[in-house]
Amino acid sequence: MTTTEAVSGDDRPVGIYAGAVTQPPTPISDRARDYLNLDSLFTADELAQRDRVRAFVDARIRPNIARWYEDAHFPVEIAKEFGALGLLGMHLTGYGCPGRSSVEYGLTALELEAGDSGLRTFVSVQGSLAMSAIHKHGSEEQKQQWLPGMAKGEVIGCFGLTEPTAGSDPAGMVTTAVRDGSDWVLNGAKRWIGLATVAQVAIIWARTEEGIRGFIVPTETPGFTATPIEPKLSMRASIQCDITLTDVRLPADAVLPNVVGLKGPFSCLNEARYGIIWGAMGAARDSYETALRYTLDRKQFDVPLASFQLTQRKLADMVLEIQKGILVALQTGRLKDAGTLHPQQISFGKLNNVREAIEICREAREMLGGNGITLDYAPLRHANNLESVRTYEGTDEVHTLIMGQAITGLAAFR
Repeated sequence: MTTTEAVSGDDRPVGIYAGAVTQPPTPISDRARDYLNLDSLFTADELAQRDRVRAFVDARIRPNIARWYEDAHFPVEIAKEFGALGLLGMHLTGYGCPGRSSVEYGLTALELEAGDSGLRTFVSVQGSLAMSAIHKHGSEEQKQQWLPGMAKGEVIGCFGLTEPTAGSDPAGMVTTAVRDGSDWVLNGAKRWIGLATVAQVAIIWARTEEGIRGFIVPTETPGFTATPIEPKLSMRASIQCDITLTDVRLPADAVLPNVVGLKGPFSCLNEARYGIIWGAMGAARDSYETALRYTLDRKQFDVPLASFQLTQRKLADMVLEIQKGILVALQTGRLKDAGTLHPQQISFGKLNNVREAIEICREAREMLGGNGITLDYAPLRHANNLESVRTYEGTDEVHTLIMGQAITGLAAFR
């Protein structure tokens, strides 16, 4: 690839976004890619699913992600492409959903986030949050109405739990749903809601006289308004929004009938948190491999950067944490597939893997020198995205206290 070739139909030189490299990078050895041969722990079907998603990321996301990120553009057309690949609600069964295993879903999340956190987040919001809420707590009629189209990517969903004043404490939500005859009327606000401006349906959680309930809200309903949060320094290739609900009138059958209380949204959040355990390792792996290739190719003082002791120590530390992180993700996935996974164990993986991934991405950026601050290279983009991943679906502090309570039997949230 030369500096005069175009990126995915763009007339800008490749060097603007692809490193201005005039010769192929040095290949990475099998040991460098998978030090402990962790591939041997996966089934043939699991590896085949991983490889399908990896090929899609290489062909569709990598050539375009720098442009999407710089332009703060989410390619909404990719929803149907994800649907055709069977990536939407892939861990759900029936209603057009693929019914794949938790480990297969995890490997999918890892490969997508190796491309970009924002694209993995779309799959999470659609499948683990919006679709899971309907699949877990909806009526048969609601499932039949919404899930097939969402699995195809023809209908996009969003999930409204977080509020301007209620993030880590969702019990403090102030959005209300009040009965008016046979109808429900919703008023309130939500913040940091992924996909809301492109969604056709929203799952909105609101306080009622009975407790917290979930509602299926078509986004064309009068009184529903979504506004993108701009500008952002993170997750630029995805959409996060403010939602306002002003006298949003819904029929009686808009409520999710099979759950009351915070256990409803929490059951969906646990699905999303599980995917993050895997996804963070995708961002870390991509950053590590970028740094490895760069230091093998770039010479200083007449030798490759990779020949220096400090460089090798940094690379070895990255391999340690990535391989351990994948083992954490795999064990969590095996427990989930066996039906024995506890929410407190999900907190272990989310806390550890995101925390380690962001450090790997930052270290990789440093190893690229000045070139590392450009969109020619992925690590700083990954690190910026992980600032959001570290915050959403539970901050480090929240997951630390969840683990602390599990260890001691004492709650320290208040």
